[in-house]
Amino acid sequence: MDPASQDINLNSPNKGNSMDRSDNMADDQAEGAAANSAHPLPPGLTEEEAEELRLELTKVEEEINTLRQVLSAKERHASELKRKLGLSPLNELKQNITKSWQDVQTSQAYVRTTEKLGEWNERVTGSDLYKKTQETLSEAGQKTSAALNTLGTAISRRLGDMRNSPTFKSFEDKVGNLKHKVVGPRGNGDAVSSPTDTTPTHENPPF
Repeated sequence: MDPASQDINLNSPNKGNSMDRSDNMADDQAEGAAANSAHPLPPGLTEEEAEELRLELTKVEEEINTLRQVLSAKERHASELKRKLGLSPLNELKQNITKSWQDVQTSQAYVRTTEKLGEWNERVTGSDLYKKTQETLSEAGQKTSAALNTLGTAISRRLGDMRNSPTFKSFEDKVGNLKHKVVGPRGNGDAVSSPTDTTPTHENPPF
């Protein structure tokens, strides 16, 4: 009995495998035909070359999936190691920021920018306009300080003149007289006796 008749035999143990392979081949052919009808081959590409490219694409996609699984397992292992070492996400973020800033400072773009800014600063500070502006501001500050000193001196002199004027002296005398009338004389150690003081004296004996 030839192999073909054995596969067709219903009592054969290879009955299911033969039917599965036939179904898979039919499905592949149908998918290929559908793909060819939906996506016609580019000009200059034969069917054999297209088939080789499809097989290579399938192989590459399988490798990508395998690498993704390996990467996921490595990431889980790395997270477990960090947890055991006590490395929190915040500490890791700080380390990444510090490293990134160090990388920026050592980059060629940062160095060139710093040098360019230094050159511009030297040009600006060395220009005649900058020097004239500095001199103008310095002169303005000196003039303002001198004006304030003059104003303070004038105010002090004015207050002194007002204190020595007859009007101010007359006002001061009136204030002194009013104080004398309200408080009364306090000379020679005499104290004002309290109205409630009932201490007996020799002039008014108790008996």
